[in-house]
Amino acid sequence: MDHGRVNPAMPIESQGFAGLASVYYNLLEPDLVEAALCAGEGRLGQGGVLLVETGKFTGRSPKDKHVVRRPATEDQVWWDNNAAMSPDAFERLKTDMLAHLRDRSVHVQDLWGGADDQLRINVRAVTERAWHALFLRHLLRRPHREALDGFAPDWTILNVPSFQADPARHGCRTSTVIALDWESRWVLIGGTDYAGENKKAVFTILNWLLPEQGVLPMHCSANHAPGDPSDAAVFFGLSGTGKTTLSADPSRVLLGDDEHGWSDRGLFNMEGGCYAKTLNLSAEAEPAIHATTRMFGTIIENMGYHPETCELDFADGSKTANTRCAYPLDAIPNASATGLSGHPRHVVMLTCDAFGVLPPIARLTPAQAMYHFLSGFTAKVAGTERGVTEPEPTFSACFGAPFLPRKPEAYGKLLAEKMARHGAECWLVNTGWTGGAHGAGRRMPIAATRALLSAALSGRLSKGRFRRDPFFGFEVPVAVEGVDAALLDPRGTWADPTAYDAQAKKLVAMFAANFAKFESLIDEDTRAAALG
Repeated sequence: MDHGRVNPAMPIESQGFAGLASVYYNLLEPDLVEAALCAGEGRLGQGGVLLVETGKFTGRSPKDKHVVRRPATEDQVWWDNNAAMSPDAFERLKTDMLAHLRDRSVHVQDLWGGADDQLRINVRAVTERAWHALFLRHLLRRPHREALDGFAPDWTILNVPSFQADPARHGCRTSTVIALDWESRWVLIGGTDYAGENKKAVFTILNWLLPEQGVLPMHCSANHAPGDPSDAAVFFGLSGTGKTTLSADPSRVLLGDDEHGWSDRGLFNMEGGCYAKTLNLSAEAEPAIHATTRMFGTIIENMGYHPETCELDFADGSKTANTRCAYPLDAIPNASATGLSGHPRHVVMLTCDAFGVLPPIARLTPAQAMYHFLSGFTAKVAGTERGVTEPEPTFSACFGAPFLPRKPEAYGKLLAEKMARHGAECWLVNTGWTGGAHGAGRRMPIAATRALLSAALSGRLSKGRFRRDPFFGFEVPVAVEGVDAALLDPRGTWADPTAYDAQAKKLVAMFAANFAKFESLIDEDTRAAALG
């Protein structure tokens, strides 16, 4: 039995689905919340939020992501980062997943990936879970109801958490699988309840499609000055570096917190919502994000809460440190209604340096920007994972290696070209430690980071005096109004300056060892930047 609104010429039966008990097309938020509760997928929390748990998987499974290897595209895929799957194995997987759904109900959401109507893709998501449909409705862009009458999918995502893949039959690594096929334009997800796989599948698709059109897809947040979309900034960064927090500046207009494209017309948000970390989230530090955790329809994922009152425990990381909330972008008061802006004047690269070496902010030359973009550095701190007893470097090319189907240099060249063409200034911002490494120093004060960013984005910082860092070669301001000058010289914050020098040399060597794989692919200026 069918329910909801859909293009009558494009029911899912036309895509090979058969024998389904019920199909729920494009339900709105109240119906999706009700369906999730009726199916026992979650619990209603304070303010009408939906409390859910993702079971065994509380994060993505990047090693279980596969791309179908086909002759027409195999030379373009970054196979070091994407496991191959044969076309025959993909077809067996798809056939078996469709058979698994017989006599079951599914939810269908017809959505857009991308705010730019000249570049967006039509995404049809077919999900086993009602709450996954709600998640996708939050995180992608929602067509007007009338547009659904003529909606035809460019890409189809099939997500069946209860399906267990067979590595021998399906050519995958484990019973969990995420498989993308550029030719058939299907994504198959099975064996995991983690909703983030859905949105990152769309990001991976756009990371494949957009570079061929001269558009740079970016794992970044973005905002612009109020009333002036031409004064925009992007914030690259891996998880935990402050990408969501720092872009959600109440004095600027938020484009989005995670995924954007940079075209010849400017920036556009790929999403229609946010997926924010909630561990230790506070109303004082992040009032707009905190407020969403009491809004109807917000999905609260893997958080602890009181069994009677359902009051959220933001300090509870017992299930995972990756607790999250998912909500539509319009839940943030200062969010852009269009998801569009002009070209960024500033490119900010965020890193959480647990070694305590990097300054709180530094200005990068174009070659240094390319070097740090391809490096994509942050650091794990001791105690966050079993066996991690001291800071460990994490290098993720382009600040988003798990989502890159193409080789990193393809994205690096696009960034260099666009920064040069539009005169964007680049800043490296350390939100990690000062005064010593993790365990000895202290976390960079968020107030200082905000003040430095404000000075950079306003143009005031560029007019000040800078010194050249002896280890990395970038420029560091010597004084910024409202910021303790001692913070600007990380060596001076250490009790033992010689220990700082040793730590800095150690980090430089880590960068160099990681960057060696790119040296044959870059120009001489970027190669020189690697030497400091």
